[in-house]
Amino acid sequence: MNFQGIQLTLLDWTGAVPETHPGETGTADWRTFELGEIRVRIVEYSENYFADHWCSRGHVLQVLEGDLTIRLRDSREYRLGAGNGICLPEGAERAHLASSEGGARVLIID
Repeated sequence: MNFQGIQLTLLDWTGAVPETHPGETGTADWRTFELGEIRVRIVEYSENYFADHWCSRGHVLQVLEGDLTIRLRDSREYRLGAGNGICLPEGAERAHLASSEGGARVLIID
């Protein structure tokens, strides 16, 4: 992530319109701010959400509410609850996918 050139920006999440992304099951509603090369999102995962693709983008992720499971391509899984975070490296060999049984609200920076 490159923070050079980013201006001071207040992130008013109440004004960010959600964009719905369907998963294999469930949905993920994204509220997004684009700041140069940085994307900052609050993502609300529905109950029974399961991603429909492997993601190879790097992320810094913080669970704000609920629980989220991150599965790595090598079969490792990490169950994250409110207050837990994870840094996911970039690259196809490090691809991951997300799921949530009960739903989650997550801050993601990538």
